[in-house]
This record gives sequence, C-alpha cells and structure tokens, in this order.
Amino acid sequence: MSLSIILSMSAFALAASISPGPVNLVCLSSGTRHSIYEGLVFVTGATLGFIILFIAIGLGLYRTLETLPALNILLRWGGVIFLLYLSFKLAVFDGQLPENQSDQAPSLITGAMMQWLNPKAWLASASGIGAYTSGNDMQQLLLFAALYLPICWLSLGSWVYAGALLRRYINQPSILKIINRTLAALLVLSSVYLITE
Repeated sequence: MSLSIILSMSAFALAASISPGPVNLVCLSSGTRHSIYEGLVFVTGATLGFIILFIAIGLGLYRTLETLPALNILLRWGGVIFLLYLSFKLAVFDGQLPENQSDQAPSLITGAMMQWLNPKAWLASASGIGAYTSGNDMQQLLLFAALYLPICWLSLGSWVYAGALLRRYINQPSILKIINRTLAALLVLSSVYLITE
C-alpha cells in the first residue's frame, strides 16, 4: 500500500477522532472532574470499543443493520438514552473536586459501550472503510484499524488533558459546574440530532 494512502487514512482518522462528539465531550468532562489516569482508562475503553466496531463494520455489520430496520432503531434509541443518562450525570455535578465526593469516573467498559452507541463512530467507520478500502480486503481493513488505534487514543486523550487544564486553571466549583452543564446541554443536543435524523 502506498505512503499516500497511509497518510490519507491517518488524516481521516485524526479528523474523525479529534472533532467534537459525545465521546470527546465525556473525555473533556472527565478531565475536569477526575484524575488524568482515570480519564485515560475511559479513553482506552473508547478506543478499543471503536476499533472493534470499526473491524465489525468492515466485516459487514453495517450492511446487516441496513437490512434489519428494527435493530437500527433500537440502536439509535439506545444511544439516545445513554447520552441523556450521561447528560444528567454532568448536569447534577456540583463543581466540587473529586476528593470531596464519591463520584466515579467513567470506566473502560463505559468507554467501549459508548462507542457502540455513538452515531459519529458508526458514520466515521462506514465512510472511512468505504473511502479507503476495497471490498472485503482484510489486509487493508486491519492496516486502517492499526493506524486508527493510536490516533484515536491520542485524540481522545487530548480532550482529557484539555479538561485537566481547565480544572487546573479554573478550579472554582461554580465555573466547573457551568462547564459541565454546558457539556450536558451539548450531549442533549446530540440526542436531539439522533431523534430527528
């Protein structure tokens, strides 16, 4: 495979991974509320969940879902409910730093589940595979997944670090509460988009 294709795949993976979406917003919020380590655990789950989804779509999962509209609707509503749940958790955050509360950071499993319920992940996988691989070429698919893995992890990790910087420089509970409620509102808007799409 040529270097230009590899660079194109990498650029696509970077654009899809670093652009704002539900998972990125949770990464940012995690950085403002929890340790960087805990945020990176979520990032690892989200990255692995995405890579498994990516390969599954490459092997034909997306086409299967297109032939089963009821399953597609169920997946969409599952995503909406999950996003609304995360929005609620963000909205009730009181702005106190974790040392003073029992709030748990989003887990590795939450990260993986979130990607499977994330329409952005499905669209990025389907469009990337359609654009950069041909047919059922397993070698191309695995190469693309191998490129995506570190790019996705580093991109999502940068959102955790951005949240940690916000927390460091804006550590007043009232400001952190505003930031997290804004993120909650953005997740609700993502849910509305899913319903009306």
